Amino acid sequence: MTKIESVETYVLRVPLAKPVADSIYYREFWNIPVTEIRTADGLVGTGYSGVWTGEDLLVEAVDAHLAGLVIGKDAELIGELWRSLYWSPPHWVGRAGVVHMAQGMIDIALWDLAAQRAGMPLWQLLGGSHSSLATYNTNGGWLNFTVEELITDITGMIESGWSKVKMKVGGADPRNDLDRVRQVRAAIGADVTLMVDVNQRWDLIRAKEMARELVDFGVSWVEEPLRPDDIAGHAELVRHSSIPIALGENLYNIDAFAGFLAAGAVDIVQVDVTRVAGITEWLRIAQLAAGLGRWVVPHAGDMMQLHQHLVAGIGADTPAMIEYLPWGLEAFREPVKLVADRIILPDTPGASSAIAPEARRRWGSKR
Repeated sequence: MTKIESVETYVLRVPLAKPVADSIYYREFWNIPVTEIRTADGLVGTGYSGVWTGEDLLVEAVDAHLAGLVIGKDAELIGELWRSLYWSPPHWVGRAGVVHMAQGMIDIALWDLAAQRAGMPLWQLLGGSHSSLATYNTNGGWLNFTVEELITDITGMIESGWSKVKMKVGGADPRNDLDRVRQVRAAIGADVTLMVDVNQRWDLIRAKEMARELVDFGVSWVEEPLRPDDIAGHAELVRHSSIPIALGENLYNIDAFAGFLAAGAVDIVQVDVTRVAGITEWLRIAQLAAGLGRWVVPHAGDMMQLHQHLVAGIGADTPAMIEYLPWGLEAFREPVKLVADRIILPDTPGASSAIAPEARRRWGSKR
């Protein structure tokens, strides 16, 4: 038995290099709520999330409702602890959203501890064989950028080595969206993979119209075109669109993903370990999706630190790829290692989730 002795939470509020906006939000900071679990063998496991807002709710859920359920328990019994947290009293108000995400922070910390005890990086503990992963870059395509800024940032990413990029659409005028995509495609040429992200702002009629138009620009996927809970609408759009439909960053449990998969309502599954209840649930969802022939390409709410291990760990062949977002990387003790557009998998034991002490001193607070 490896006894859990304490659970501590805090929040990092990390400034972005420059403000960014999609079709819903404008933000200048990325918030990283953190849970650290200390065990009797002297190890510290780190779990965390990544959110625009609500970071105080996540740490409060851990402190007030979940920490007391794991202190004194065996940290090695990850599945048993996951079930006990899921079926604890907060289940009645949190089978998705805040409580579920807070449970995920604890689960991530437990997996970090497991990999440390095993003396290997998490991706190896999971049985992975990849030593590196391809990435696509999201960080240059924001909706608040002028066309000139948009093209400068995206072409700059390509010059830095990326061959796959994503840009935001979903503005008030669809003609403006199409013009921005047209100009970006003209600037980057036909050989660069280009995806677009709507952030839920279209209805089904507009989504069908835009899917037809976007074919002309060689778009590789359309991300979150509709409300994230609209299974029927996404299923109809998948049947209608020749462009693959991606979603998942705003689905919070395996049942939601199972509903989309059963209905044929998603092509690319973007399950985010910081949105579902941790690594335990992420693995179940990813294996379900991969077994049905869907690509698993996570949304990077974790800033890639965890997902590099998870995508490598599930042994995905087509594609073994994750989203690149560099926000807050300086907060981590061992930030992801990038060479051109590939992440080189770490060899340090653990889940790469440990926070750098200087980051906590610089940006940390209890709330």
